[in-house]
Amino acid sequence: MKQFQRVIAMALLASGLSACMATTPPVEVTRFHTAQDQQFAFGSVEVVSAQNEADSNSLEQGTYTAAVMRELQTAGFADAGNLSAASEYVARMSVDRFKIDAAGSRRSPVSVGVGGSTGSYRSGIGLGIGINLGGRPKDKVGSELSVRISRRSDDTVVWEGRSYVEAKENSPAAQPGLAASKLAEALFRDFPGQSGETIRVP
Repeated sequence: MKQFQRVIAMALLASGLSACMATTPPVEVTRFHTAQDQQFAFGSVEVVSAQNEADSNSLEQGTYTAAVMRELQTAGFADAGNLSAASEYVARMSVDRFKIDAAGSRRSPVSVGVGGSTGSYRSGIGLGIGINLGGRPKDKVGSELSVRISRRSDDTVVWEGRSYVEAKENSPAAQPGLAASKLAEALFRDFPGQSGETIRVP
């Protein structure tokens, strides 16, 4: 598993380089926490799926897990590594990716193996959906990352947040690797953030 995450981290680095050339829309971020005066007691942390532990080794799940862990470490946490069962904190992560049609209506989920989403790019959507033959506006892909951090000792939630972005279907910003990096970076920017405030991160 750790080797798998290292491979994903390298892929994220490559995605980050591509992101420099890709225009990404702003991310909407909302956070809540119990920290007093923005001070936070950091410690070791394990990142787990909030909804489907069986998918922890999937490629897309690994991409988001690596992105979240990277940003947690940047914020001040330590990767529990092989001692994950003894970590001070558990970060439970869920991801939802779905189609949004030109009218703004939410449609089929577009990813599998991440946070309990169902369906796939080939399930209920159609292989030709990305080809715009009629001239109508392209559909968008909505991506939402939610993370809840709790103390392992008593399962008390100390921080939770949500980041959300919409991007045109088939654009670089709609791809899972770039979306994972963008959503995680925005979610943990200036951690722990202002509790209860919704911001837009460019």
